[in-house]
Amino acid sequence: MLIVTPSIAIPDSELIERFTRADGPGGQHVNRTESAVELRFDVANSPSLPEAVRERLLAKSDRRMTDAGTLVIQARRFRDQARNRDDARERLVEIIHAATLVAKKRVATKPTRASKERRLAGKSQRSQTKKTRSRDWSRE
Repeated sequence: MLIVTPSIAIPDSELIERFTRADGPGGQHVNRTESAVELRFDVANSPSLPEAVRERLLAKSDRRMTDAGTLVIQARRFRDQARNRDDARERLVEIIHAATLVAKKRVATKPTRASKERRLAGKSQRSQTKKTRSRDWSRE
């Protein structure tokens, strides 16, 4: 059982883990052991997720999300399978937890009159500075 929040828990039966050989340091040992973990979680068809969280996860343009709505997490940071497995599960929890938080609506604002005037004053100042740099070619 993977507990994301007090109200969201994902049973192990919804998680698909595949173990592969990892690249990186480890000598000959790395060629024989399957320490890398590929964790798959079907977001689109999971009964454990509330509808709002599911929609936010599917709406995210994340490269780890397949077209079918499956979230694929690859963990190969550590040399042993157990630590990579825990790492993949922790990252899944972080992704789902981030989707539970609702982003605040942006309140549209207008620039103040003073800020507009400061911007225009700065533009004219820069314009004047650039004008003084140029040579007057008509006199030569």
